[in-house]
Amino acid sequence: MANDFPSDAWTRAYKDAINSNPNYKIHGKDWTHGVVAMVVTAEPSLGIPEDIGMWLDVHGGECRDCRLVSREEAEKASFVIVAPYARWKEVIKGEIDPIKAMMQFKLKLTKGHMPTIVKYVHSSRELVNSTAKVPTKFRDEA
Repeated sequence: MANDFPSDAWTRAYKDAINSNPNYKIHGKDWTHGVVAMVVTAEPSLGIPEDIGMWLDVHGGECRDCRLVSREEAEKASFVIVAPYARWKEVIKGEIDPIKAMMQFKLKLTKGHMPTIVKYVHSSRELVNSTAKVPTKFRDEA
């Protein structure tokens, strides 16, 4: 069964997908820089009435927590990346690379150190590869 994106069920499935990805265990093993929050900006027409964050607590090649949070709580993360729903959909579908997208300001790193993110390009790629394993139902698709 597909999980609505974003939703609690989707974030739980994403955590499981990350933890079952052997390549993430390798490429993410040196990440000790804190939580990454991915914020989807409000789109009431898609049932997203306000900005919502996905709290991604990854450390040492493991996902310790992944859950939906308010924008206010997301701002407490070490790294905050903000984009509209359509852009996150492109990331999840593997249509755009998140690091390149940040450098092109298609995804906005509003908090955190860009050189640190760039250093972990392979780790980021494996996080995106993990999303492909999450059965996803996009709100703007029938």
